Amino acid sequence: MKIEKIHHVAYRCKDAKETVDWYRDMLGMDFILAIAEDHVPSTHEPDPYMHIFLDAGDGNVLAFFELPTKPEMGRDENTPKWVQHIAFRVKDRAELIEFKEHLEKSGVDVLGVTDHSIFHSIYFFDPSGHRIELACPDPAEQAMLEKLDAVKWEMLEEWSRTKKAPRHADWMHRKELSDVS
Repeated sequence: MKIEKIHHVAYRCKDAKETVDWYRDMLGMDFILAIAEDHVPSTHEPDPYMHIFLDAGDGNVLAFFELPTKPEMGRDENTPKWVQHIAFRVKDRAELIEFKEHLEKSGVDVLGVTDHSIFHSIYFFDPSGHRIELACPDPAEQAMLEKLDAVKWEMLEEWSRTKKAPRHADWMHRKELSDVS
């Protein structure tokens, strides 16, 4: 047995229409499906919801639930904001910069471009407060991924024992990593 791929990833949103409009206008995603029910199919509890689905490219689907009868959305306060995020791949650095300029012209605060060695990213928040990352590959990505693949199990084992960052891939961080405009 083996998983084929992700069918969809679902998050909560504050407003379904605002979410569809924002992802269409800011990221170019198509609205592909809406499901609305008064009862939750899996639990049968009475709870109206709107479930929307967006095309995130290459067969990937991003979904959201608007839950009007539930308390206002929050986030896990014990987890830093930078940890939980949705990351989307874009073609190259030129397209990443194009997205950054488009988002900023539309009033979205954007952090980055951040150089992660194997890829480069920008970060921002959607209207519901979800952190979004757009990432493009570094031209040397394949060679770096091969180096990382060779040490992944050793790194994981050392981390499991010590809970300290292993140094097997510290070559990624030898240069100063900083945000570049």
